[in-house]
Amino acid sequence: MPTAAKLVAALLFAAVAWFTSDALVPVFPEGTNLGKFTYVNTAIGLLAGWLVMGRLAGEGYGVAVASGVRTSAVLAFYALLAHSIYEMLRMATRLRFDGIMDALTGTVELMARNGLMLVTAPVAMGILVGGGILAAIVVEFIAHRWN
Repeated sequence: MPTAAKLVAALLFAAVAWFTSDALVPVFPEGTNLGKFTYVNTAIGLLAGWLVMGRLAGEGYGVAVASGVRTSAVLAFYALLAHSIYEMLRMATRLRFDGIMDALTGTVELMARNGLMLVTAPVAMGILVGGGILAAIVVEFIAHRWN
């Protein structure tokens, strides 16, 4: 059921994903072709906001803070998963893997490497966590306002 809180959550977490992606661009090695990196992350943020935070809105401001961190973690996980699977498929078409298990292991390794880049970028982590908490508080306000 569409609600104002779900719409606001989707838009705010899409913005959090957009700004986090922008903050991550300098962390990548020089000359890396990021393609649609920011757009994919924004779409994942939109879905995470609608499906996770939008569903959890209306429980109170204390729960909202935890829900914002949870939504940011879900956003980060699925963004890492999507980009790692894409990179694994790109590498697999160039015959860089010996088999299916090697490709799956490579996906996990790519997730770990990219996750480490995210965790060690303080500006990106600040935007992801702080923006998630701030977005959750706004969503909670909207949920109470237009219930």
